[in-house]
Amino acid sequence: MSNPLIADWRIRACAPQCHGCNRPFEDGEKVFSRLLFALGEAGYAREDYCAECAKKLGDEARNGAISHWTGAWTAPEKKVEPVKRETAESLLRELMEGDDPGKRNVVFILAVMLERRRILVEREVQLQPDGGKIRVYAHRKSGEVFVVPDPGLKLGELEAVQEEVVGMLGGGEKGQESGQIQK
Repeated sequence: MSNPLIADWRIRACAPQCHGCNRPFEDGEKVFSRLLFALGEAGYAREDYCAECAKKLGDEARNGAISHWTGAWTAPEKKVEPVKRETAESLLRELMEGDDPGKRNVVFILAVMLERRRILVEREVQLQPDGGKIRVYAHRKSGEVFVVPDPGLKLGELEAVQEEVVGMLGGGEKGQESGQIQK
């Protein structure tokens, strides 16, 4: 049988608000913290107070506490993604709306990627009088139809187009986020 006093040493970080009045702490604000032993499965409990609530508690805050201390609350850093990451599907929709002939290869590669991810299903291949192909894809969930001209890419051209797609998707690791086509 384990000793209940040392059973759980997981003590949470400082709370973002005062335990007494629930007011959110401001960056750099002085905070009074105390550690109490909680009965049952909880182990140890940490309570964090603003200066005003700590004054109201007075000596009571220290009585019964295993430990107590003061410190400054630091606001967590907000991670801001420098560039909005595109998904292959949103990029395909955007490029198809723009209808830029220079992006025909990228549109085709994106459609193939989405087909491999089982988001799009190829429904039909139409042969054109000039020998070209048009591939008709359907979105699995929405049923939306995408008509994608097949540019007839050669094996040696794939890597350059794949690199362009990876760059447009926000530079994910090659072969992972990009869904790289294997040669």
